[in-house]
Amino acid sequence: MRVFTQIIRLCKILALGGAVFAASQAMAQQATNIVVRNDRGGVISQRVGVIDRIRALQQRVEIRGPMCLSSCTMYLGAGNVCIDPRVTFGFHGPSSYGQPLTRADFEYWSNVIASHYPAALRDWFMTTARHRITGYHRISGVQLIRMGFARC
Repeated sequence: MRVFTQIIRLCKILALGGAVFAASQAMAQQATNIVVRNDRGGVISQRVGVIDRIRALQQRVEIRGPMCLSSCTMYLGAGNVCIDPRVTFGFHGPSSYGQPLTRADFEYWSNVIASHYPAALRDWFMTTARHRITGYHRISGVQLIRMGFARC
């Protein structure tokens, strides 16, 4: 009888451990969501590093706005991404803090940025948006959702 009692106790402990593990997994999944709000961009190479980590950790990116400008738009290539339709995205070409790059650097960084976009957006960026260095070409979240991005 004592062995039976110990087996029952062990089963209860394992069940409790499983419940705790499942709860911790659910909390970890929630914690992995990245919520982007009012991101004005930044250094392209740093953004690439952030996006590479997001992909490696298979995190979800929620772009909730109200704006996502410049290198922030590269999150569109992070994998599991959703967009709030009210977000305004601002696209422009690469520069060094607003100053033109050499032709070779301009081509290189344009391609790095474009590699984070799906084909239709990438083509538009390479033919149009990258040539604007000051200001932004604006696209709404609604327009990107129509292009196939998931809605948050």
